[in-house]
Amino acid sequence: MMQQDWMPVRWLFGLVLLGCACATVAQDRGDGFEQARQDGTATLRVLWVASPGWAELDERGHPSGVTVELMQHFARWLSDEHTLEIELVWVEESDWSRFYRRVRDADSGVFGLGNVTITEDRRSELRFSPPYARNTGVLISSADVAEIRQPEALSRVLADRRAMAFTNTLHEARLRHLAETYWPGMMMDFTRSNEEILETVAAGTHFAYIDGYHYLRAVAAGLPLRRHDAFDAADERFGIIMPLASDWSDVLAQFFARAEGGLVNSDWYRDLFERHLGQETAELMLIEP
Repeated sequence: MMQQDWMPVRWLFGLVLLGCACATVAQDRGDGFEQARQDGTATLRVLWVASPGWAELDERGHPSGVTVELMQHFARWLSDEHTLEIELVWVEESDWSRFYRRVRDADSGVFGLGNVTITEDRRSELRFSPPYARNTGVLISSADVAEIRQPEALSRVLADRRAMAFTNTLHEARLRHLAETYWPGMMMDFTRSNEEILETVAAGTHFAYIDGYHYLRAVAAGLPLRRHDAFDAADERFGIIMPLASDWSDVLAQFFARAEGGLVNSDWYRDLFERHLGQETAELMLIEP
């Protein structure tokens, strides 16, 4: 985690009591930028979904990771460039779909860290920061499966297995496209955990699309997985998300563009990825100049 060597930014760690999946969550609120300019201070509510290396609790129980440090760096920049006292309130959300809805339905001053892929459809519901990472979605099975090179072979090679996905994600949409086009009888189960996807696929009962960095991490940890390269979905971009009501998106864009060549071309950015993700994964995820 970055050294906290200045005073104006304060970190608060919010606790969310989660009930059943159908529980109603009160609208999330923070302070808008125009109000912050008048008051000289702002409380920003940051919702995050746990993902190793991106957003997770460190040994002290504090949020840490690539996207966490991006938000902390943004808060420091607001203090330096706009003379604002910023308070970040960190709120963990365990369900990705609920996380997405909460940010979408929130008031200004709310940000979401969940490695959300930037799409035109989502732009009708959310505001995005400039992209901070690129991603490749990969189709995976257990390692005992021969590599599948043609989509027509899916139903034959994986006949005894079911698909697995998060709901309302691009990975679910990709699997449904494969089902509609090549395998009408495909069965699909759902989960809220990347860890469950990886472990279940490795056990040989399911197959799935998953982000490339999760696959690399799992293989490095010894899980017996196979990537079917012919099904790679490349050239995705991740962005920090905000509700449409937010007036922070232009300010966040200024932060990304602040240095010569932009934030993603800085040494700080590369070091951030390598520290939290390792060099191999960093090379996969870094935005290219």
